[in-house]
Amino acid sequence: MDPDYLHPWLEALEIPPPSGPESADSGTEVLPLPGEVDQNFRLRLPDGTAYLLKISTSDSFDQSPILDHLAGKELPFATPRIVRTAKSSDGTTRVRLHSWVAGRPVATVVPRTRELRRSWGEVCGHLSHALQDLDYPAAERHYKWDPARALETRRLLPLLKAEEQALAEHFYALLEDLPLSGLRRSVCYNDAHEHNLITDAGGRHVCGVIDFGDTVHTVTISELAVACAYAGMDAPDPLGAMREVVEGYHAIFPVEENELEVLFPLICARLLLTVTAAAENRKLNPDNPYLSISETAAWTLLRQLREVHPRLARATFRVACGRSAHPTLAAYHRWAATAPSHPVIDLGGRRLTAVDLGVGSTLLGLNRNFEHLPRFVTHMRRLLEDQEAEVGIGGYGEARPVYTTDAFQGEGNSGPRWRTVHLGLDCWTSTPGTTVYAPLIGTVRHCGNDPTPGGYGGTLILVHEPAPGLRFYTLFGHLSPASLADFPAGTRVQGGQPIARLGGPEENGGWPPHLHFQVMLDLLDRSAEFPGVAYPDTADVWLGLCPDPRTLIPLSVPEEGQKLPAEESLLSHRKQRLGYTLSVSYHRPLTILRGSGSYLYDASGRRFLDTVNNVAHVGHEHPRVVEAIQRQAAVLNTNSRYLHPAVLQLADELTALLPDPLSVVHFVNSGSEANELALRMAESVTGNRRVLAMEMGYHGNTTRTIDVSSYKFARRGGSGQPPETQLLPMPDLLRGKHLTPRWDATGGPLTFLAESILSCGGQLMLPPVYLRQVYDGVRAGGGVTIADEVQTGLGRVGSHWWAFELQGVIPDIVTIGKPFGNGHPLAAVVCTPRVAAAFANGMEYFNTFGGNPVSCAVGLAVLATLREEGLKEQAQDVGQYLVSLLEQLRTDHPLIAEVRGSGLFLGFELASADLAPAPAPAAYLKNRMRELGFLMSTDGPHENVLKIKPPLSFTRGQADSLLKYIRQVFQEDGMRNE
Repeated sequence: MDPDYLHPWLEALEIPPPSGPESADSGTEVLPLPGEVDQNFRLRLPDGTAYLLKISTSDSFDQSPILDHLAGKELPFATPRIVRTAKSSDGTTRVRLHSWVAGRPVATVVPRTRELRRSWGEVCGHLSHALQDLDYPAAERHYKWDPARALETRRLLPLLKAEEQALAEHFYALLEDLPLSGLRRSVCYNDAHEHNLITDAGGRHVCGVIDFGDTVHTVTISELAVACAYAGMDAPDPLGAMREVVEGYHAIFPVEENELEVLFPLICARLLLTVTAAAENRKLNPDNPYLSISETAAWTLLRQLREVHPRLARATFRVACGRSAHPTLAAYHRWAATAPSHPVIDLGGRRLTAVDLGVGSTLLGLNRNFEHLPRFVTHMRRLLEDQEAEVGIGGYGEARPVYTTDAFQGEGNSGPRWRTVHLGLDCWTSTPGTTVYAPLIGTVRHCGNDPTPGGYGGTLILVHEPAPGLRFYTLFGHLSPASLADFPAGTRVQGGQPIARLGGPEENGGWPPHLHFQVMLDLLDRSAEFPGVAYPDTADVWLGLCPDPRTLIPLSVPEEGQKLPAEESLLSHRKQRLGYTLSVSYHRPLTILRGSGSYLYDASGRRFLDTVNNVAHVGHEHPRVVEAIQRQAAVLNTNSRYLHPAVLQLADELTALLPDPLSVVHFVNSGSEANELALRMAESVTGNRRVLAMEMGYHGNTTRTIDVSSYKFARRGGSGQPPETQLLPMPDLLRGKHLTPRWDATGGPLTFLAESILSCGGQLMLPPVYLRQVYDGVRAGGGVTIADEVQTGLGRVGSHWWAFELQGVIPDIVTIGKPFGNGHPLAAVVCTPRVAAAFANGMEYFNTFGGNPVSCAVGLAVLATLREEGLKEQAQDVGQYLVSLLEQLRTDHPLIAEVRGSGLFLGFELASADLAPAPAPAAYLKNRMRELGFLMSTDGPHENVLKIKPPLSFTRGQADSLLKYIRQVFQEDGMRNE
């Protein structure tokens, strides 16, 4: 730009000119900004005041009346105010100085949250309300960016590629005969895209709107359509993103019924305007990239929306506006309340039972994947036998973990998601061949077979039109294909007429014999591929399209069970009834009802990859462990004063994993109890209660273990360091501090208690030979060494069974915690014969349930699983792989100061360039990953270390998934260390 170009305009506006081409400090700073028609500049005066300078030709649209109109409205966001104006002597050019709207454009905000998108809609709702009474004849123009005129751009199709033309034609067809004549009309801002909306510093709310050059008088709903078009860009689930904008808009400016009919087509119309204008501009103005700024994102969104049925979009927007998903839902319920119908299977006189397959159901047993369907068949048969029932009924609206396999996975705006909410009603029987009946008069719409595992098998769909204006469909799945031979499409059936028989597992998708019965108010132009399950975040839409099939069953059927209270209610009740010091994880607490392998499942059936709960050592609810509990609990569970072979077998197998002379076992119930007992045993050797421990150590919640745990006594609520406890400062290899242990050895023998890797200290690895130096020094003074392996033992470190082996030492006492029982209350203290003899002073140590038969069966199952599944070796392999991925991430993001740990006991520390801790990004990462479906946690003195200690069933594929989303979050605003 010629530095002298603006001087006359600045002089006319009484603005100090720039001092030179480089805009010296003493002059006005000038920054050119992009624009399609006007020339735009950002000015910063010497006093720091900022303005927007717009230079327009005489034939460009005059925004001034609009800005003046909005200036007289009370809006919860800023709009530009006209400060000064000037005009060229010949009247061909106008210059306006606008107030600068401060903040961040939405385009720079990562991620775009539900809160932000709702605010996006609210702002547009306020604009629609504020512009309703604006009478501005110049806005009643024939304007190319008016979505209502998008069909006119069909002439530009030859400028598009062949594939683009076909895609565009699909959406042009939606615009033909669009009923726009009866819609509200008004002046619309018409440009609520991510570069024109300004947010607050945190990117949570829209606080300003700029650039009113596209304002036009058109159908009012186009304001919302334009906002939705841009809000849907770059979203994995664009329809879900648009729904949030619609919710915000409707809350401020209610959407009318007839506007909902045209909203989706107008959204697509705006995208067509974008891509055709870009093609035309590329031809006419190839040197202005701003004219094509949204083209790529618009084409991507159009391809996504090609897979969205317009009536599904309408249903989604109806629900966003507080209406029923389908316009005929109320009419359907009125009709069904008195309609004569027939049972879909013969229930008369047959014993019924409710079948609950929800997230917390025990019927699914240990199985959730389709590869386990044969066992599920057996489970269902046994359930009916146990209940002395012939038919089991249930499932409508139920969140089912059986659908959390990859076949049901999708990508939502909050990470991976699964279609878990069941849309039909299931009628289960013990044997195939049960007759299925039509509930009322209908016509066969579809008859076919889905042979895929877990699919529908034989399927029949009927269409019913029982009253004027009311049409709905019924779907019958898991039928015997052979029984459908007489019912081709178009066949008329009567109510109560036999139409099929239930298929067996070999022909019904592998399921137990049952009928999947589903009612649909709209088939959405589908047939047997109509979904039988929905994503939890869209379930209200799909359940509105698929009303409860019980409405067509004339007999009373049992309810599956009580629905869970909302999370807010559970949290409130918990605060009232449970201990006041008990906390919950994450800003938004989770209601967890199920576990399997490396996953936990919430009440909606959403699957969370668990990288936190090391207690589930061999995997959540491992089938072998659960079976051991069930088997032994059914036989005997009593105290340890009786002889029993299991306790001796467990002691033998445990000590076989430990080096000599660690050979005497005391079984207890928890890590706290193990460390409490270990301290008593050590005291019997040293004759005193003096303990040398590590700073930030945590060893339990009993009084004695708290006294040696600075993580407890030196932090909030603690009583301070007891006189008999001496602390070693945490060695910090990253910063080169405290690498050599030093302590006061006077005053008699010491008991040294430490984790072999410091967990609460931040997954800190000890310097080489650190433990050997302490062990040698303590033993030289007659002391005792205790290795706390509650978190690190039993193969977690990968290369060894115990973390102390990484340092080449052998302690006098080892404590082992609940990972030994995979979460069952089983723990152990293993010591040398010398320590055991000193402790045996005549006072019996007795633990009622330490070493009871059930716990021993569990411990044996855990050890067998570790051996037979090679989980120690898997921890080594996956841990090394995970470290390599984290090191790659560290290369790209210096905020990661260090990756550390061994096996699947890992951590990475977040710190600034000068190694100052970064707790805010760590907390953000933890909570953001929870939103995306990954459970992580923080540790360390500054809570700036992300710890990774998942079940040992954790795989390389799960490591890839974890790092994919960690890498994504590292691109977000919350990871800035400010």
